[in-house]
Amino acid sequence: MMPSIKSYEDLRREIARRHADLSDRLQRIAKYAVDHPDDIALNTVSTLASEIGVQPSSIVRFANAFGFGGFSEMQQIFRSRLVADASSGYRARIANVRGEKSVSGNSNDPIAVLTREVDADIASLQEMGQSADRQLLKRAISLMSNASTIYVVAQGRSFPVAFYLSYALGRLEVRSHLIDGIGGLNKAVAQTATPDDLLIAISFRDYSPDVVGVVDIASKRRVPIIAITDSPLSPIAALAKVSFEIRSAMEDRPFRSLVAPMALSQALVVALGHHLTSEQRST
Repeated sequence: MMPSIKSYEDLRREIARRHADLSDRLQRIAKYAVDHPDDIALNTVSTLASEIGVQPSSIVRFANAFGFGGFSEMQQIFRSRLVADASSGYRARIANVRGEKSVSGNSNDPIAVLTREVDADIASLQEMGQSADRQLLKRAISLMSNASTIYVVAQGRSFPVAFYLSYALGRLEVRSHLIDGIGGLNKAVAQTATPDDLLIAISFRDYSPDVVGVVDIASKRRVPIIAITDSPLSPIAALAKVSFEIRSAMEDRPFRSLVAPMALSQALVVALGHHLTSEQRST
């Protein structure tokens, strides 16, 4: 095993870094490994191969490509993560949410729907809190505090998160600009950003082409980027200086919840406010 890969997070970062250089088949396995780490931890190589649609030997090659002696050695990394998550009660909560049909026996009962949604959101918040990276948050606050202007972009279902961020930054009297796409000027606005600014981009699967386009322009203009997304393989994560990847407790929900992204956004704004206040006191 590669000395640098000592945990699941190490492996996720390495997968994201090398993803573009992998073959199409190994990219498919990489995406499955990132999206379904619990399945990798618990299933046999033959079961996984059938689920992913590849040969078992391809999964072994994937493990070898990242420095593991075989699938079993790589699987231990995923199992270690599973043990850590289980200690927080997160997996148990998700299992309850997925297994619960209804308090009244009718899955369409409004109370049952509300209960499932609330439980799933609690699970997502708990997972985000348990996996939070202190240094990642500090880097994000540093980028925000040093930016001349903070540009914020999102489209579709993610737009409320961007709108909240822009509103809250305004309340802190931090210069910001919401790239809202009115008039089709997303890319034109992105062209005005400089390396002294910051772009916060929010997008989840299926990723908005408009947001990806703005991120691509900002990256070429050497604008620092903070991404709020759902996977290290997200097209906006690869170009970001800081990427927050928020897993959904229930991937099969018809509408992705914004509770966890909103909570993260609130935390960033509140922490930024504390940071700016501390700076003022020290001057």
